[in-house]
Amino acid sequence: MTIYTAIIGTGFAARKRVEALREIPQVELVAVVSRSLERAQRFGQQHQITALNSSNELWGHPQLDLIVICTVNADHGTLVQQALEHNKHVVVEYPLALNVEQAPQLVSLARDRQRMLHVEHIELLGGLHLAMKHHMAAIGKPHYVNYRTFAPQQPAPDKWSYHQKLLGFPLMAALSRIQRLTDLLGPVAHVTCQGMIAPLNSERFRRCLYSAQLQFCNGVLAELTYGKGEGLWQRSRCIEIRGDQGCLTFNGNQGCLVTAAGEQTIEAEPRQGLFQKDTLWVVDHLVTGKPLYVQPEESLYALQIAAALERAVTLGERVTM
Repeated sequence: MTIYTAIIGTGFAARKRVEALREIPQVELVAVVSRSLERAQRFGQQHQITALNSSNELWGHPQLDLIVICTVNADHGTLVQQALEHNKHVVVEYPLALNVEQAPQLVSLARDRQRMLHVEHIELLGGLHLAMKHHMAAIGKPHYVNYRTFAPQQPAPDKWSYHQKLLGFPLMAALSRIQRLTDLLGPVAHVTCQGMIAPLNSERFRRCLYSAQLQFCNGVLAELTYGKGEGLWQRSRCIEIRGDQGCLTFNGNQGCLVTAAGEQTIEAEPRQGLFQKDTLWVVDHLVTGKPLYVQPEESLYALQIAAALERAVTLGERVTM
């Protein structure tokens, strides 16, 4: 079985996908498309893939099974819909769509067409997440989570990820953080959120900073803080989960479990190779039927929480899920 595959996008994720796909014998890369033909041609030359003028050329391609979408967030929903309507299997980097009303329609369309729709969530495959899940039972019943990520950029780069229309609501673009929490803690009852974007000009911003509060149905209160850009200065990726029998904390990949028995140091596996794991899982699913590690409905739920957080910022009030 050969899986004829096309890439939409030419950035970091696209490069990682190509590297992973090249290592899988069942896959043949046939085309790359970008928002810029020049970038597509340059990427195609680097990776020996045919560059096409636009995504419209993909749909009439005589041999094409799988579309891997790695382009700007604003284009995800349209491209996923077009691919599914042309009976292609789809891999898309999160978020599935910026239009939260379109997203469930895409999940339904994939089901109706009997096509794979995989929304990438490699954070669930990483050593940090697996270590957290492994040690969660030791802290008993959790009641509080504090999750903070800061990505300073001085100055803010002129990339699509700092163009609000292309990126979308920052906590929707940073969906992996919500997905991690729902995978660990389950459904959410209601949310509140405060935040701001510091504009650089009419299109770009130089900093975003958001603080969200998620009340889970099991009673856990989670505080989620996310910021990137100028004026943040120190990079940080920290998470702590406090329970009635202990506390589990990670600063980067360095963890610590504190219980009545004392302290235990935890070393999470590094993050390298996650795109390869995700890509191989996708191919195994297509070839053997192996279940995917995350279902599109789960990513859709995280997306709906992000949309509720956006409403909470806009309305200045609590939003019930």
